[in-house]
Amino acid sequence: MLNNKVMLITGASRGIGRATALLAAANHAKVIVNYHVNDSAAGELVDLIKQDGGDAIAVQADVSNEDDIKRMFRTIRETYGHLDILVNNAGIMKNNLLIMTPTAEFDEVVATNCKGSFLCLQYAAKMMMRKRSGKIINLSSIVGVNGNSGQIVYSASKAFVIGMTKSAAKELGQFGISVNAVAPGIIDTDLNCIIKEEVLESLIQNNIAFKRLGTPEDVAKVIIFLSSSLGDYISGQVIGVDGCQVM
Repeated sequence: MLNNKVMLITGASRGIGRATALLAAANHAKVIVNYHVNDSAAGELVDLIKQDGGDAIAVQADVSNEDDIKRMFRTIRETYGHLDILVNNAGIMKNNLLIMTPTAEFDEVVATNCKGSFLCLQYAAKMMMRKRSGKIINLSSIVGVNGNSGQIVYSASKAFVIGMTKSAAKELGQFGISVNAVAPGIIDTDLNCIIKEEVLESLIQNNIAFKRLGTPEDVAKVIIFLSSSLGDYISGQVIGVDGCQVM
């Protein structure tokens, strides 16, 4: 499905990013594994892809730092010459009530989830516009669509991703570039380890129609669909992957 397509996945060393990298490589994409600090996990992922006959490199970059972003995209140009797909996945979660949220926590979430997503989108678009084609998939969240008590900053950051996606889709469509967002529900990753077990079980039984958590692979499958020719006429959309938690 992705034969020889060059795909950059930010925050790819774990969770949804890692699952997407493995599935993309299995579909014959050339995968750029971006990571911030976990170089051992990124290296292990690249080795795993190569062992299966795939093509992958790891590139360290803090997505909230523009100098790092410039360096990462320079590496992509030098290694592959172009970029076909961006999966804007890097993000952090900080949960707190409105009146309890310190400014430093707000700044940290916005720097990664908003500024980081914007910078990667901007630099990827510049590369894709030259060849008048490309696929961009931004990771939002169902709380970016519906909000959630105790997640005001995280929800706002993911709502930013949705607005950015829709506006970029309108701007970049004339260059043959599609831009979509994927909005996962509660996915079984380490981001959710802070949720108490009894609270998580209640959410599963009372809020999710499928009565289970989503897996990183559930989300990765949708990302690969949007990255492939199967999604050629889809742009500006927000696709929920939440087991019918919300409708």
